[in-house]
Amino acid sequence: MFLVLILMTCLLLVASLPYWLPKVIVELRMRLFAHISGDEGITIPGDLVDAKHVKEVYSHPAANGRSRGAVLSDLFWYWLSPGAELHQEHLEPGDRYEEVARTTRRILAMPRSAAEALAARCAADALRAVHDARLVRLRDLMMPVWAEFYYEVVFGERCPPHARELIVANADDVVTALKCCGLRHMDRRDRLTRFLVDRLDAGAVPHQLPAGLSTRERALYLQGTFFNTAIVQTAEAMAHLLMVLARHPEAQDRAARDDRYLDLVMEETFRLYPLFGIAHRITSAEIAVTNGATIPAGSVLCFDYPAFHRIGFDHPERFDPSRWERLSARGASHIPFGVAANRPCPAWRLAPIVMRVAARETLTQFALYSSASHTRSMPNRGPCLLVPRKGLRGPRRAPLAYMWLRDRSEDVGRSAVQLVLGTYMVRDARRQRLCQRHFEAQENGRTIRASGP
Repeated sequence: MFLVLILMTCLLLVASLPYWLPKVIVELRMRLFAHISGDEGITIPGDLVDAKHVKEVYSHPAANGRSRGAVLSDLFWYWLSPGAELHQEHLEPGDRYEEVARTTRRILAMPRSAAEALAARCAADALRAVHDARLVRLRDLMMPVWAEFYYEVVFGERCPPHARELIVANADDVVTALKCCGLRHMDRRDRLTRFLVDRLDAGAVPHQLPAGLSTRERALYLQGTFFNTAIVQTAEAMAHLLMVLARHPEAQDRAARDDRYLDLVMEETFRLYPLFGIAHRITSAEIAVTNGATIPAGSVLCFDYPAFHRIGFDHPERFDPSRWERLSARGASHIPFGVAANRPCPAWRLAPIVMRVAARETLTQFALYSSASHTRSMPNRGPCLLVPRKGLRGPRRAPLAYMWLRDRSEDVGRSAVQLVLGTYMVRDARRQRLCQRHFEAQENGRTIRASGP
């Protein structure tokens, strides 16, 4: 009898793994970030800075350090290599950052009508490959859309298939490593770097790029800003948006008919599933917060987006687009693109415009269904059933049951992989010290390539 009880307990434990293990892994990852920052790490919102003062601290002129002085930076540089030292988000404040930021804004400054037309065409191209009812991973479906989109934004011409493959392979490798679902493959990333160098040598970029950078450095700037971050973030945002619609049929039906309601759904999706988990800044001077707290110079501020986006809302875990009919994003705990005074996302105007178009194009052609789990980090890449709106719909119950079983079983194995690979990459990043070595080399009058072996 005792053995039977033990066996039943073990079976229940195994059966319950998909429901608690992935959440534990996410919590461990957040704690890991705070642990890496050591005693200098300050989680915000937290005991020192509450939600009412998050924007005040985030916007403070002294919260302007980006990489230098934070052990956590070694990990982000490791994930974003090669060229993390030229990535706009990781440059220290100064003339180089200002020139790079101006260049990015100039490249992204395109007429709304042109952006909408380009997004619609790129989305239609990707959706054309989906025939009949089909199970897809939404992030995988959306990645080629934005690879083509940003290639044309940068180069002013249609994206050839081989370039799209290089860009998608690079972006997918970066985001897979970031989620600790796979190790880095520097050969994939280096192939894109060489391609971009060749394009630059051929004079193929119609934009004026930062003058103080070499050809290789310009290639790494384009790779990090547009062909890593822009593609990954937009594909992830679209996957979250479509996943929300797939899991809420009533919202999907209304959004397919009403663009205003689609905007509310987008706002609520940004709130529930912010693209940033932890954003860190290093204080260059002491910050006196109006709540009486004092943040010392040299502190590593870890802004916790998911926690902040749930403070001050009724039933914060509930998906409720209608809340934005009475709320203002400016007055709420809501900073999906960061804060204006401290390196906001350079695509904060463009992204909602093109996402709306891509979502409308998808909803026009397909009905979406999903029984898979939906979390902020979305390591499952958004499993979804696409069913053409025209013609026969086909069976849904069996594919959705299969999706549910597969997703729950994959969650267990994937969580174990994330724990193992995440531990390895943290240790490897600390061993390589890419960020720290870069600044040490600068102090010694040398330059190094922060790409790792």
